[in-house]
Amino acid sequence: MAADNHEFYTPFRYDEVFPEGWMKRQLRIQAEGLAGNLDNMWPDVKDSAWIGGDKEGWERVPYWLDGFVPLAFLLRDEKMISRAKKYLDAVMDRQKPDGWICPCEESKRNEYDVWALFLICKVLSEYGLYAKNGRALDCVRKAMKNLLDRMKSGETKLFSWGKFRWFEALIPLKILKDEKNEPWIDELALLLKENGAKYSLYTDEWKVPLFAWQIQRHIVNLGMMLKSEAAFLPFTGAPYEDEAQKLYDILSKYNGTAVGIINGDECLAGVSPVAGTELCAVVEMMYSCEILFAMTGDPKWADLLERVSFNALPAATTEDMWAHQYDQQANQIGCAHLPGKSPWMTNGAESNMFGLEPEYGCCTANFGQGWPKLAHRVFLKKDSEILASIPMAGRLETEKDGVKISVSAEGDYPFGKQTTYVIETDGRVRFGFRIRVPKGAKASVNGKTVRGPFVTLGNEWNGRKEFVFSYDFVPVLLARPKKMYAANRGPLVFVLPVKAKWNRYEFVRNGVERKFPYADYELLPESGWAFGFDSRELKASHHAMPEIPFSESAPALTMEARLSPVEWHFLRGYKTVADRYPAHRKATGPVETHVLIPYGCSKLRMTEMPFILRD
Repeated sequence: MAADNHEFYTPFRYDEVFPEGWMKRQLRIQAEGLAGNLDNMWPDVKDSAWIGGDKEGWERVPYWLDGFVPLAFLLRDEKMISRAKKYLDAVMDRQKPDGWICPCEESKRNEYDVWALFLICKVLSEYGLYAKNGRALDCVRKAMKNLLDRMKSGETKLFSWGKFRWFEALIPLKILKDEKNEPWIDELALLLKENGAKYSLYTDEWKVPLFAWQIQRHIVNLGMMLKSEAAFLPFTGAPYEDEAQKLYDILSKYNGTAVGIINGDECLAGVSPVAGTELCAVVEMMYSCEILFAMTGDPKWADLLERVSFNALPAATTEDMWAHQYDQQANQIGCAHLPGKSPWMTNGAESNMFGLEPEYGCCTANFGQGWPKLAHRVFLKKDSEILASIPMAGRLETEKDGVKISVSAEGDYPFGKQTTYVIETDGRVRFGFRIRVPKGAKASVNGKTVRGPFVTLGNEWNGRKEFVFSYDFVPVLLARPKKMYAANRGPLVFVLPVKAKWNRYEFVRNGVERKFPYADYELLPESGWAFGFDSRELKASHHAMPEIPFSESAPALTMEARLSPVEWHFLRGYKTVADRYPAHRKATGPVETHVLIPYGCSKLRMTEMPFILRD
């Protein structure tokens, strides 16, 4: 596939997209939680140098805006939109006449890591495009043109994060190319690629975990990196080689998890189910999958997006989204301040606690992009096509050739059994409407069996049509390394929940206050966790969709499994960390029926367990 004749998918404008169903409730929970309030209480956003304050003037405000802006517009919350515009206008008001936009002294520009420039330009360009703000696009054009001039003169060089995240600049550059198509845009894209890190050179280093911090093994960089070739497609006529799949295969083989994310705490950490994954890497992998799917049309990236989104993202935040983890574990039997040396590769003793900013504040600022960007991309478009990329609830109000088009989707995917699509137009109009069939689904439309990965429901419309998309998945045990297994149904992984005792801590550290509702929490195990699967039979049960979509106490979908206890110790030196694997795989007691819940609904859990050996 060559880039010059390929038509990419793009999202609709914010004012055309209406989240519905459980996603709308999840976005409102986020708006009322930590990510929706950092500008009111967190110094690095509230008093940032980006708006004239004296606190952090690098990645944290751009990270926060990257999620807060789409959240505000998708919810149509005028107070939030006003707060977002206050920050965006403050950033744009401070842009220098030559185009420099980042908050640093002129004499220190050469020392400024331009990763933050890529990020703020991504925020401004998406705001400019999806919220129809011409000033924002003009600011991005000036900032990117200034970057080109400085790189050509040698004043700005890519180093550290900017060198390893060079491809992030391609997001605003593509938007500029679509809007302006000026020759210098391609020139800058090529210059960035030539000076950026080439991840294919480091793959041998990804195969063995090291207790050492190395930027080429940094898990967030790697989550971002997956989209680099696809993001470069608009600037080249070269065939697409699917480098992302090759690199993901290596990462997954040596550092993969049951929920599709890569272990990295904070650098690559192997396949151990008690290794951790940094939350920034979760939302960045989601965004990479979104870009990969949009730029290639390959459904495997939408399947991976669902797997990561519906499992790893909700598991790393409290149900009210006022607290989050830095590191999550597949087998997570406690979240506590750990004694002595941390078991993580390079992270500290509080990394898997829930709180305001466990370990580092990057995830505090960044995790908010996950849900809004996913909600924004439930429907995608090409010139002659509308695609329901994820069969979730949502509504689209758009127009083509002067004809108004309404597409609504109602259902509880991935927890339910069907999604109903209603397409209405106020006149005759032609466009292809397609739905993506998730991998492994037994699917039908209006009772007729369909096979994916895509199904076209029509090409010409006039009036109202309704389609019922039904789906089901076969529950299975997925094989994991070291003869372990995980329960799976479609995009959802199911876990044995471990009852937790929650201890709340309120304190001040380095001038940053933790107090309810943005306190820190320790979770201690209060129920058994040392089990193995004693049967391959898994029985799914559907329940009413709760107000809290990823409720631990009332999940919408559960699974019955037969488990037997096994001898399984704590990791040596800890009382809240399970050993990597059981001592053996023989039952130490009678078989029991347990109710498994979705991974995303859990806070303490056992995901990977052995299969019981019988004499």
